Order: sequence, then C-alpha cells, then structure tokens
Amino acid sequence: MDIRYSANQRDVKRYTTEELRNEFLIENLYQPDQVTAVYSHVDRMVVLGILPVNKTVPIDQGIDVWANFGTHYFLERREAGVFNLGGPGVIEADGAQYELGFEDCLYITKETKSVTFTSKDSQNPARFYLVSAPAHKVCKTTFISMKDANKRPCGAAETSNKRVINQFIHPDVLETCQLSMGLTQLEPGSVWNSMPAHTHERRMEVYTYFNIPEGNVVFHMMGQPQETRHLVMQNFDAVISPSWSLHCGCGTSNYTFIWAMGGENQAFDDMDNINIPDMR
Repeated sequence: MDIRYSANQRDVKRYTTEELRNEFLIENLYQPDQVTAVYSHVDRMVVLGILPVNKTVPIDQGIDVWANFGTHYFLERREAGVFNLGGPGVIEADGAQYELGFEDCLYITKETKSVTFTSKDSQNPARFYLVSAPAHKVCKTTFISMKDANKRPCGAAETSNKRVINQFIHPDVLETCQLSMGLTQLEPGSVWNSMPAHTHERRMEVYTYFNIPEGNVVFHMMGQPQETRHLVMQNFDAVISPSWSLHCGCGTSNYTFIWAMGGENQAFDDMDNINIPDMR
C-alpha cells in the first residue's frame, strides 16, 4: 500500500512538478488480478483500483489490514463506494451479489467482512474504482445505477462547462456515515469542471478522470487560490485534494470524472467560492 502523508500548503507552493505529482497524483491504479491501494492521511481516505481478469479478487488482496488500519478486516471501521469503469462485473459483499455495468455504483457499509470482485468477461474486464472513508455507524449496502442517480445539470456551453452532476452516494440519494461520491459528465465542446472553483475547509476530495479520448489530457488545477498549480492527468489517473486546495480541471476534450469526499460534514453548500479574477 502506497501511503501519502499530509502536505503543508506553505511547502507545496515550492514543489517542483515531480514533487507535486509524487504527493498528489495517483497513477497506474489498474493491474491485472491485483488490488492497487493508496492511503492518504488527509481524512484517512483510501483509493483502490481493482482489475479482475482471470481471478476473483478480494478487497484486501496484498494489504496487511492490521498493520495499516489496526483492524481485523478492511471495512471493520470503514465504508466504501465503488464504481465500475470497465466491462460488466460482479461484487459479492457478505454473500450478496451485485452486478455492475459501466458507470454503475455500489455503496458498501461498515462492518462488511467479505468483499470480492469478478469480471464476467476476461476479454472485457470490469475496472473497479473504490474510495473508502472511516465510518462510525452501519448503514445499508446499496446498488445505485446511472438511471437512479440524482441528476443536476449545470454550467453552459457559452462558458465551456455544460455538464451533468450525477449524485450517487449522496445525502439526497441514500444515508452514509461521511462518504459522498458522484460522477460528472461534460458535454461535447465543454472542458471546464467546477469552475468557478471553490475550497471546502471541512472536507477533502479525490477526483479520478476517465473517458478522456486518446491523445487528450486534463489539466487539473490545485493549490491555494492565490498559489495555483496544475497536474497533467491521463485517462484513469486520480488526484488527492486537501481541504485547503481548490480543485477543478480543464481538458483538451470533454471527459468524465468521479468525485469522492470525506470530512466533518456533508453539507454541499459549505464551501468557499473563489472569484475567478482573484485567482493567481
């Protein structure tokens, strides 16, 4: 497991490109029949990439759960959200099976002891993207399809940010302890996400970008509003955004991204909006 410690915003503004990428960028998440895990000490969020091809893969494969979490199993004190970004797949959680197609989601509650991941077709494997946050109460493991997501159209073609925010793991859809996740689709001709930008002091956020057409990238903006930096993101890359950092992106094409948040509250209007001309 790759462990990332909290970074101080005063130091980050002096980072080189390589240092910035090493600290916040998550690459190469999907390896055949393996679990790739990144543990961030920012709100103790964990990001997993799981690519089952020829095997059924357990959630804790290759992870020393006791050494990393001090628990007996992965979700003993955690909840998780999973999106499928590949071919059809199956998640089994404590004996219950859930079939996930492309862009379907599963919320898995705290105290789920056994979780496994399988692809239905090894030639078109599922690609499971999972984010886990600490949890202190048991909720209900719930499957959410794209059609069941809460849809919020926003932005405009004139400002190159026309998009639909699909809320999956969200207070308006289902109860969780602290984890929130959703999927935002940009329409053709739109390239900006989350602009005007904002920060939220009481929540961290993780983005993962996908559906980036071949030969294109996304420039992910981060840093303090008057000390902005950027990371160049490829298809299926993820990025950690501490609470002090803005988080938005501009692509050389339209794309899709998944956002995941954890922290002290789930009030989505609890954010500090940034006036665009004030950014540096």
